[in-house]
Amino acid sequence: MVKVVLTADRTLLSGYNGHVFLGFAACAPKLLPEWLYTKIFCPPVEEENNRLKYAHCGQRKIEAALLKHGFREQDIAIVNSEKLHHVVNKETRVLGITTHDPLGLGPASSMFSDLMNKETYTASFFRKLMSHPLIRKYNLKVIVGGSGAWQLTDERIMAKYGIDCVVVGEGEITAVDVIDKAMNGDSFPSIVQGDVVPLEQIPLIHYPTINGIIEICRGCGRGCRFCNPTMLNYRSQPLEFILQEAKVNVDAGNGVLFHAEDVLRYKTKGFIPDEKEVLRLFTEVKKLTDRISFSHFAHASVASNPGLIVKISEELNVGSKTYPFMSGQAGVESGSPQLITRYMKGKAKPFTPKEWPEMILNSHQILRENHWVPVDTMILGLPGETPEDVRKSNELVQDLSDYRSLIIPLYFVPIGFLKDNHRFFRTKDMYAEHWQLFAACIRHSIKWAYALAGENLTATRMKWWKKAAIKQVIRIIDRRLDPYLKLMDEGINPRMQNT
Repeated sequence: MVKVVLTADRTLLSGYNGHVFLGFAACAPKLLPEWLYTKIFCPPVEEENNRLKYAHCGQRKIEAALLKHGFREQDIAIVNSEKLHHVVNKETRVLGITTHDPLGLGPASSMFSDLMNKETYTASFFRKLMSHPLIRKYNLKVIVGGSGAWQLTDERIMAKYGIDCVVVGEGEITAVDVIDKAMNGDSFPSIVQGDVVPLEQIPLIHYPTINGIIEICRGCGRGCRFCNPTMLNYRSQPLEFILQEAKVNVDAGNGVLFHAEDVLRYKTKGFIPDEKEVLRLFTEVKKLTDRISFSHFAHASVASNPGLIVKISEELNVGSKTYPFMSGQAGVESGSPQLITRYMKGKAKPFTPKEWPEMILNSHQILRENHWVPVDTMILGLPGETPEDVRKSNELVQDLSDYRSLIIPLYFVPIGFLKDNHRFFRTKDMYAEHWQLFAACIRHSIKWAYALAGENLTATRMKWWKKAAIKQVIRIIDRRLDPYLKLMDEGINPRMQNT
């Protein structure tokens, strides 16, 4: 019988129609009914014998760590959170929950929910999961981890949701220890910081992940002050381990999606990509599958080794009909060299903060020439940000207008080294210049979303009605936002104008 059930809120249990960035729709306010949102953006993962055929990468790592610790296969099940009744019974002791944004406090969610004064899908589905009657019926020990666990580190919030333990940080050692104690009836702390897992102790997955996501590096090492300190511990997985996890996914019908804070720094000791190691990663995995993509990269890595981008694109045939463009998330964050110096000078390396705006433009030129489309982030409200800083960011966005990309504005969220002395940035804190920057980012993203949606949704062989629905959603958003964006262009808070 199943003793440990691993699950997540519904927004994390989807392949997002083969396009992982559609997952960001979960950060939006609940403007569409849940049934329509899940149908278009978040269809459920396929199941076999009441288990998820493909699971969240973090869940697969915890599952592998439990098996390595001595748990049996039949003791563990990763399941759809809306179908707990198929596996949870009186023998079940622990419910492990992976979360990214349980309260809607992440940078994207906090911005959109505050602007619209509506709850996000992430927060809504997490609340729905935590109120499941079987949790109380069988008195399950509820252990929550994942990248959004920091939002729950408050005893009052934990009591409200019935959470027994929150694991912040890496879980392969610490979460397994807590689960083991819960199974044996031993006491454990309610909030615990996960131990940094040595590279040799990170277990390999046994079963496939959603969209074939595999972790090639852990940590970052650039030292941005708004990131979690554990991100400083940067290490790369050995290629043979990556190939094993890639094979697990390919054998299950997946492609492979490399996950790292900067895929281009795989096995790099400094800040200029190790071209030989990165190309070897792509060429070796390509022997298993042509369907290779990745999650994140850094503009500084692109600008410091343009030839690497050319060679990766040639290797993967990027720009072809079946692979029209490569996409990944990258941080622009600000156009102000002063803010780069204060909060993220490591993000610019090997360049200087003074060179940041020029380097960003150079990177976008290189990416455009090689059919790469960055999903850029821009932070609003960094502590001490002045109207002049915001104007510099707006100028950078205007300079990027001809480059295919999405630019996502995000509110500053106090985590990492800044969590104790700073507060969340809110709509009420916005300067007139912030509204102008926000409008510029949204206009840029909508403009390019039309073209990119057509290319990418066709390449992923999405059903015609889903493609049509997504394009229609973009058109509706564009039409409804237009009067508000015109006010923002003038530096006016559209909410104040309409009260």
